[in-house]
Amino acid sequence: MTFTAATVSVVIGGTSGIGRAVADALSQRPGTVHRLSRSAGLDISDPAAVAAAFAALGPVDHVVITAGSQAPGGPLTGLDLTAAKAAFDVKFWGSVTVAQAAAGHLRPGGTLTLTSGFLARRATPGTFVKTAMNAALEATAKLLARELAPLRVNVVSPGLTDTEAYAALPAEARQAMLDRARATLPAGRAGTPADLAAAYLFAIDTAFVTGTVLDVDGGALIA
Repeated sequence: MTFTAATVSVVIGGTSGIGRAVADALSQRPGTVHRLSRSAGLDISDPAAVAAAFAALGPVDHVVITAGSQAPGGPLTGLDLTAAKAAFDVKFWGSVTVAQAAAGHLRPGGTLTLTSGFLARRATPGTFVKTAMNAALEATAKLLARELAPLRVNVVSPGLTDTEAYAALPAEARQAMLDRARATLPAGRAGTPADLAAAYLFAIDTAFVTGTVLDVDGGALIA
């Protein structure tokens, strides 16, 4: 895709982690990048707030959604369903809310890129909420690629990525997590935000890619 001074990109979740890396990469190109997030005042679980944000932006060219949520883990039999629904409200329904609001503002040739996660297609006990949310997002992206065509809709599926999302972990636990990634992943390490940003740019730049799930997981699905 050609970027010009008039190109407008929007990164939901663009103030931290993977989203910040995507926004930083887009900022190296001509045009304007808007970084929207909860910390910047936008709650994507609020449809009215999302609609107002896009109305204020006007026409846009590329929308990337990286905003996530804290998902409860553990076996289904003991799952806190209230917390599970709250996680869905942010990551799944929040992404759908953004897609709905953005669709009417995307210019011809525009793109919408969602974010899932490798657990969508790796059956791992104790991860029901993440698995269900991410699988739903991947199915949604494929459907929207048909409904919104010729706008292009894709989804990036990250594996373990070393971001500040793990900042609350004790240093020893975080290091142990990264060591396990080095020992078990075919890529020999965890991902970085820059690794993931490259995938979002590929989805934006490659005009023949739509309805696609881009796995950027260091080989987690084959490990």
